[in-house]
Amino acid sequence: MSKSGKGKALNILLLILFAGFLLYSHFADYQQGMSVGLAFWDVLVDMMKILPFAFVLIGLLEVWVSEKKIIQHLGKGSGWKAYVWVLLLAGVSIGGLFVGLPLAQSLRKKGASLRVIFVYLGFVGVGRIPMTLFEISFLGLPFTAVRLMTAIPFFLLSGIILGNYLTRKGFTFSKGIGNQKS
Repeated sequence: MSKSGKGKALNILLLILFAGFLLYSHFADYQQGMSVGLAFWDVLVDMMKILPFAFVLIGLLEVWVSEKKIIQHLGKGSGWKAYVWVLLLAGVSIGGLFVGLPLAQSLRKKGASLRVIFVYLGFVGVGRIPMTLFEISFLGLPFTAVRLMTAIPFFLLSGIILGNYLTRKGFTFSKGIGNQKS
């Protein structure tokens, strides 16, 4: 069996085990298991509310934005403006990493550099405008300002360092999975 065939078999086995656990929890009245099932259901419903629209937008990006533009603005020689672009892109993103990860893959396939991708993913986690406004309303502007002033430089620096390190090590993407050149 090929490596990908083993991975698919393992995924199917894990899915069957999880479904079996949920069924057992339901019939045995195991409260913690039923809580896991309800949490899983809530996340699944939330994803289904966001992902179809996100994938349509990602599809439009694939068609409307040329590889040349992505390389020019987010590629290896793009400079500091690339980080401004990904900060703006992350700021208006919806769905957090549910949407950020597929969008990052799409940008990478079109030629965005690894460091820009890592910075984008960090920014999506901490810098989305709707999340920031929600946070201000509950925790106040001073807390949010301190969080952003520490998180944005941290993710900028760590994304650049990680991207540069992996690029030096020859990290590439093959069929959506990261590989290291021998």
